[in-house]
Amino acid sequence: MPQGVAIAVGGAPNAELAQLVNRIEVEERVGQATTFRIHCAVQISDGDFPLLTDSRFEPGTLISILVPAGQTTHCLVNGPVQGESIHLEHGEGSSTLEVRGSDQRIVMDRETKVVSWDGLTDSDAVTAVLAGYGFIPAVDTTPARHDESGHTLVQRESDLHFVRRLAARNGFLFWLTSDEFGVQTAHFGRPPLGGDGDPELIINLDSPNLNTLDIEWDVERPTSVDAAQLDLRSKSDIDGAVSTTPNTVLGSEGLQDITGDTRSVHIAAPVDDGGDLQARGEGALAAADWFIRATARTTLNSVGSLIRSHTLVKIRGAGSRHSGNYFVTAVRHLIDDSAHTMELELARNGWGA
Repeated sequence: MPQGVAIAVGGAPNAELAQLVNRIEVEERVGQATTFRIHCAVQISDGDFPLLTDSRFEPGTLISILVPAGQTTHCLVNGPVQGESIHLEHGEGSSTLEVRGSDQRIVMDRETKVVSWDGLTDSDAVTAVLAGYGFIPAVDTTPARHDESGHTLVQRESDLHFVRRLAARNGFLFWLTSDEFGVQTAHFGRPPLGGDGDPELIINLDSPNLNTLDIEWDVERPTSVDAAQLDLRSKSDIDGAVSTTPNTVLGSEGLQDITGDTRSVHIAAPVDDGGDLQARGEGALAAADWFIRATARTTLNSVGSLIRSHTLVKIRGAGSRHSGNYFVTAVRHLIDDSAHTMELELARNGWGA
């Protein structure tokens, strides 16, 4: 049984199922659905393989992976079973089953729709979409309203692709979180970069919890946006230029401070006002902002708390330039009976303390 893990089926913890599991993998990644893989040994009984027809692994069954850390039980993922990989060998003890699934974003991608969201802002439309799936919406407000008299907001894709498209053009992210009872919150907004990173990841100092930390940076990316358009109704100019990143800078110097020159990109988009055009420019800069990338590997026992994507951690011991807050863009949780390992991908849009 994987260390400290509980598995819920259809919202109810299933201790018997947890005893059958050898290893669990959960991967959280910004911009993608959180996925899970449950690994089990397959036994023969009366000439059949009972686990391969187990109702708890039927298509669409809701699985939750729960991990206690501190005083809280965290839900790493809550979503449907979508597939299996089966490996059979002659004889006992070597056959295996891998059960695969993802969070409930997958449900939003099953039907292509054609909808005209007239008279609404992007955030209004997203809130309406999310309510249809029973998610609690945590939606940041967007400025521009789309009217039929100008450029109305039209959806010609699945709800998931529609929400992702609106997130990208506003410099937002879209992700789901779930509590231990299966209540899910859908987040649509800027990366949460306020406050101090927690937990601390320490290297080259007393009480380290990292053995290695790999960092790379690349400053060849835009630091400003030129954007101009014509208002088709008034024939006046629309200015949507953006000179600074909309994101909080995680450091004393941002990319624009470091490069010290002009690095611009031009945005052309069908819009009706400056707020809409500026939002698109901010979206472009927000995507280009992350010029520092890092990878690390640690364990739940070493850190003492669970690390999740879309949160901040603080690096200590990486020198004056590269110590500080980092945004967690991906976590791969590898859980077996010996450890809960966390493989981390981190990003930063500034350097210095």
